[in-house]
Amino acid sequence: MIITKTLEEIELMRQSALVVSKTLGMLAKEVKPGVTTKQLDKMAEEFIRDQGAIPGFLGLYDCPSTLLCSVNEAVVHGLPTDIPLEEGDIVSIDCGALMNEFYGDHAYTFEIGEVAPETKKLLQITKESLYIGIREFKAGNRVGDVGYAIQKYCEDQGYGVVRELVGHGLGRKMHEDPEMPNYGKRGRGKKFVEGQVVAIEPMINMGTHRIKQLSDGWTIVTLDGKPSAHFEHDVALVNGRPEILSTFAYVYEALGIKSDEENEFRQKELVL
Repeated sequence: MIITKTLEEIELMRQSALVVSKTLGMLAKEVKPGVTTKQLDKMAEEFIRDQGAIPGFLGLYDCPSTLLCSVNEAVVHGLPTDIPLEEGDIVSIDCGALMNEFYGDHAYTFEIGEVAPETKKLLQITKESLYIGIREFKAGNRVGDVGYAIQKYCEDQGYGVVRELVGHGLGRKMHEDPEMPNYGKRGRGKKFVEGQVVAIEPMINMGTHRIKQLSDGWTIVTLDGKPSAHFEHDVALVNGRPEILSTFAYVYEALGIKSDEENEFRQKELVL
């Protein structure tokens, strides 16, 4: 069952989402060669609590960490480790926060120093596919419209679209209806309704779409060992249109990147 939110609740969810966005922005300054993902995890927990929120992942489904940090061939759910990041790595950082009784859930894939051109392109296409999917989250459309748009864009570039892991509804629970696959057929699946909030999160592999889980019971990696990218936004359906509640603006500010990619999805001005 899809649980819709009032405009007031959506504003509370925006605050929760922005806690995560600010956390990723803080981490953007720290993600560099020599740093471990366990160090990043500790920074993130302290930062989230300092903002008056609770780490959304820690303890959820017995998750042992605040962040899920997936390096190179890891797709998602990577547990923080003591292994230092190296020049040329990529790391997808997925983070959640609980505030005002609502969750925020947001992810960004970072480059560590100079990465290979083909890896840089994977990140670019994956992030572009996120906005292509968000564009389809509108009145009159269905779950399959979002999945189809993401799948077609990425597969046309020769990439593998993960099937077993999906986006999801978001609210007072981290995972609500509906599931939001990154593949599908137009016109299929549940119809979008005013006031619903979803986490749209393409997980795209450089090679095969096939994956496997490591023995830690959490980390998911590509079957062929090639890199994977992951970007995620929290999006509400407001006035029949997608309204992004999270933002990459804090990450971009930290990295010196200029971008207007989110502007078309902002009915409400974002004040940093």
